[in-house]
Amino acid sequence: MANLIGIRREDKSKWERRAPLIPDHVRGLEREGVDVMVQPSDIRVFQEIDYETVGAAVSEDLSTCKVVFGIKEFPSSFFRKGGTYVFFSHTIKGQEYNMPMLKRMMELGCNLIDYERVVDGENRRLIFFGRQAGIAGMVETLVAYGGRLDMEGIQNPFSSIRRPLDYGSVSEIKAALEVVGHWIRAGGLPQEIVPVVIGFAGYGNVSQGAQEMLDILPVTEIPPGELPSITEETEGAARTIFKVIFKEEDMVRSKSPQTVFELQDYYDHPEKYVGRFEDYLPHLSVLVNCIFWTPVYPRLVTKRYLKEHWPNLKLRVIGDISCDVDGSIEATYKPTEPGDPNYVYEPGTDSYREGLEGDGPVIMAVDILPSEIPRDSSIYFSGVLKDFIPAIAKTDYTVPFEELDLPEPVKKAVILYHGELTPDYQYMSKFLA
Repeated sequence: MANLIGIRREDKSKWERRAPLIPDHVRGLEREGVDVMVQPSDIRVFQEIDYETVGAAVSEDLSTCKVVFGIKEFPSSFFRKGGTYVFFSHTIKGQEYNMPMLKRMMELGCNLIDYERVVDGENRRLIFFGRQAGIAGMVETLVAYGGRLDMEGIQNPFSSIRRPLDYGSVSEIKAALEVVGHWIRAGGLPQEIVPVVIGFAGYGNVSQGAQEMLDILPVTEIPPGELPSITEETEGAARTIFKVIFKEEDMVRSKSPQTVFELQDYYDHPEKYVGRFEDYLPHLSVLVNCIFWTPVYPRLVTKRYLKEHWPNLKLRVIGDISCDVDGSIEATYKPTEPGDPNYVYEPGTDSYREGLEGDGPVIMAVDILPSEIPRDSSIYFSGVLKDFIPAIAKTDYTVPFEELDLPEPVKKAVILYHGELTPDYQYMSKFLA
């Protein structure tokens, strides 16, 4: 079994039930000359018998596997000398908490392939859970909104929605949202919250997944410029949710009044722009954050703004699907887990309270949202990954990096080779000092 690959169990969180490769896709690998060994797990959404039925072996010990696949980070104790590992390493930004893991892999001369960096010629990611994060994140955000309104004594249709992990599939979630949609169309929304306006920061895969869920409800999409004109008196406002999608040109403006916004110029020279997203916040009931952010870009929501304007905001929930701590949403101070997804930021005291009750907006910041819909997430992810498996499994990892015969998108994702940072990732050495 020269081309034996392993599937490691997920143990970073008790909520992590995903698998990188599902049984149905294991079945076809034998014809490609690839054998599979699966580490047992008490929580994985697919059982060991499911893998055994399609010809995989089940073993606690994966040390004989040429390549080991997982989802989340591996503990440092798992790695063996010269091993090849494929997972989301969360290291390319120099994440301090994962530097000990990376150093251990270097000491052992390991090879690391990171799904996050499997990209095409235009630097677009090919293996990801973006849509699934958006789906689960939107549902969690609606659940938080309904729960917060309940605490304020406002009966509302959103309170009937359950957590994503309480449904068996995305299909079940959609069926439940259809019921809520009928309720809104027939009975309308509580007058106290009309108009309900949900804003989406970003328009990529995550945002599209989130919108896919919201669009099951009665939705009217409006451009950002029309927000000030939407009031409780707007025709049909009681029986619809107003959806607003914010793009880069809506979030920032040039420091020079004479300069017209250009997207590439913004990416190349973010220092020439200032944020203006907070101009829209007085009109939003819920904000769903789906953008990629680094500190070179302006924030969407600052603590200063919240302190100056609370409690005169209708904003009750921020669904921070991006979950960048102290990032585009400055009040996001920690990631949460599915078992306890929300906390409240209280601007008056610059403090936090767990749950939904408090004097400030609720922040939903689960950082493993796709794990809340583990079967659907695994099926999608595996469906993309399986096409790369034979090449990854059969590659000769003893040759120099220049001769490494991997598909170009996968080769771009090799962060460590023989324990050394590859050319594209030499910049990470500053994080390892």
